[in-house]
This record gives sequence, C-alpha cells and structure tokens, in this order.
Amino acid sequence: MKPAWDKLGDEYKDSTSVLIGDADCTASGKELCDQHEVRGYPTIKYFTAETGPKGSDYQGGRDFESLKQFVGDNLEVKCLVDAPDGCSDKEKDFLAKWKDKPAEEIAAQKTRLDGMVAGSMKPELKKWVVQRLNVLKQL
Repeated sequence: MKPAWDKLGDEYKDSTSVLIGDADCTASGKELCDQHEVRGYPTIKYFTAETGPKGSDYQGGRDFESLKQFVGDNLEVKCLVDAPDGCSDKEKDFLAKWKDKPAEEIAAQKTRLDGMVAGSMKPELKKWVVQRLNVLKQL
C-alpha cells in the first residue's frame, strides 16, 4: 500500500483542497494517532467538515486507482476561473481582484508566490499561497 499512498501524495502535492500525509504511529506520530483514535495499522483517515475533528476511516480499496477515485469523488474541490462554483469565498475575492490586472502584474505576483511556496510556512498559509497560484495560472 505504501507505494500507492506515496503516488497519491505526488498526484495531489499541488492541490489546493487535498493534503495527503502519513504518520508513523509507532514512533514520532504516536500522539497524533492517539488523538485521532487510530488503533490498527495501516489506517487511512480522511477529514472533511462532515467527519468532525477525529475524521473517518477510509474503507475502500488500497490500490492507487481506488484511492485516487475516492479523493476525486469525495474530497477534492477545484476552483476554476471559468466555473467558480468550486471556489471558496476567499478564492472568489482573490479572483475578482486579479482578473482584470495587466499580464505583467499577474506574472510578477506568480513569481512572488512561487518563491514563497518553496519556503517554510504553516500549512494553512501554504495552502492559501497554492490556492492563489492556481487562480493566477488560469488568468
């Protein structure tokens, strides 16, 4: 399962709505696993607004295609300039602000955000940087 999980992580590494991670529940991740009531290994958990803070156990197939299908169908949210229904309010505001800017300003902002995304930052900030980059790449 580990190769499929790592491939899934690579597939969604630039996603604005999906974060694929893992924890070693026998070592440094033990506290995290206890907090989320992980009792067997390997356990796959997913988190949405509906699952609550402890998440839900994934019960599907453990191959890459099954994992990817589940993420695409149930977890991934896409913000598209041409169909902003999948955009958060924050993304919609950002889109409204930048959609009429000159190409040079958009390019400069993309360069700035590309530099930021490579740095170390809190996950929430990194997610927002990636979300803005994804919007700008569509303009």
